[in-house]
Amino acid sequence: MALMRALGLMSGTSMDGIDLAVVATDGDRSVTRGPAMFVPYDAAFRRRIEAALEVAKGIAQRAERPGDLADLERDLTLRHARAVSAFVEKHGPVDLIGFHGQTVLHRPENALTVQIGDGALLARETGTPVVFDMRAADMVAGGQGAPLVPAYHAALGAALRSAEIPVCFVNIGGISNITFVAAEGPPVAFDSGPGNALIDQWVSREGGVPFDQNGIIASEGGVVSGVVERYLGNPFFARSGPKSLDRNDFSLEPAAGLELADGARTLAAVSAKAILKAADHMPAAPKSWIVCGGGRKNPHIVADLRKGAEAQGARVLLAEDVGLDGDAMEAEAWAYLAVRSLHGLPLTWPTTTGCRRPATGGVIAASD
Repeated sequence: MALMRALGLMSGTSMDGIDLAVVATDGDRSVTRGPAMFVPYDAAFRRRIEAALEVAKGIAQRAERPGDLADLERDLTLRHARAVSAFVEKHGPVDLIGFHGQTVLHRPENALTVQIGDGALLARETGTPVVFDMRAADMVAGGQGAPLVPAYHAALGAALRSAEIPVCFVNIGGISNITFVAAEGPPVAFDSGPGNALIDQWVSREGGVPFDQNGIIASEGGVVSGVVERYLGNPFFARSGPKSLDRNDFSLEPAAGLELADGARTLAAVSAKAILKAADHMPAAPKSWIVCGGGRKNPHIVADLRKGAEAQGARVLLAEDVGLDGDAMEAEAWAYLAVRSLHGLPLTWPTTTGCRRPATGGVIAASD
């Protein structure tokens, strides 16, 4: 298959902005990573998205857009269009866009996932074909609709040294997810637990700041082990994969009453220990953990991961340690998935989302 220059767009559960990244790929084993860019949301727009999460709790059908959601969807799409224009002006044209949109509700137990974002409008605004709505077909096939990044992790894993295989890719966003890649067979993947979301919510509520930059707040606190254990006692962690989470599936209630710094440090420990517990549900112990996403910038999460992985006989590497861009990997994945979708290749497997059979997906919006 011919290579395509695809641009991936990701607005994740951290709700901080739009990641854009290019890959040249055939949608299979050939992947050449290109430039990346980040366009932040202003504080007011981020608050609109946060408010939308509450409104979206009342959605019963995917097409419903109660309250401000229809206006937000259009505004979000136009922000993506402007980001694409800025990217293309700097880095040159692309053949295809993979558009994630913004998840406002994810209820796999009800076969319901809602990502706002108008793919047809984005195609018209950018003059480029767009592949969007890539999660829904997996749910029709009996899957959780998440995670979808494992297909890309598997392609990256194929290029690693044998000494690093089996490897576990860890993406720490608002929610953390893991992908186990062995020398043979499809990837094994699932959401592992809270990532940055609880920490962000905590420091916003208790400290009035949007996130704990570089773990500075947590550096003045300590881990309250009883709170960690209460979080890890959630039945979610005992379930084997595939499994996925909504941002609102965990709350701050177990951390109530902690000091600001102790809460930030304790919730960082929760994030790390939740990831390490994922090893209980893998086919084998990984030799290496490769960490990407915003959470890799929290030194406490990474330090706790390293300590726990060493006890399991493994090592923790940041994405950059193996030549990857930990900020761009999800956007790169959406570019890669768009090409796979165009060719009808699987985006998910029974081992990643629980679908009945390998499933492709996505809706293609023409540019004219």
